[in-house]
Amino acid sequence: MNIHEFWKAVLVQDENEIRKYFHEDAYVNWHCTNEHFNLDEYIIANCEYPGEWNGVVERTEEMGNLLVTVANVYPKDKSVSFHVTSFIKIVNDKIISLDEYWADDSDAPQWRLNKHIGTAIK
Repeated sequence: MNIHEFWKAVLVQDENEIRKYFHEDAYVNWHCTNEHFNLDEYIIANCEYPGEWNGVVERTEEMGNLLVTVANVYPKDKSVSFHVTSFIKIVNDKIISLDEYWADDSDAPQWRLNKHIGTAIK
């Protein structure tokens, strides 16, 4: 499975292309919002999400039939930014389960800034 092509389909919200990467009985969990989706529900949630999106896969790790990705996702106007860590279980070259953890990118909290600890990653 080409993980970069999968992410490309997700970002452009291409229902037909996304569907090709999944087993029919696959499921998706978005843990940060406590949501469990079947494939059709996931496609609705992803493809009907407002706006036009872009992003970049920053890291991939493969452990047997498990792919782990970290992606930076943002609208084309770059008004906000998110990082998503995805645990993708593959069976017969298709996704059977996808567990994702979405986080808003933001500045460090003021209390840490006041302590002058840490430095910017980028």
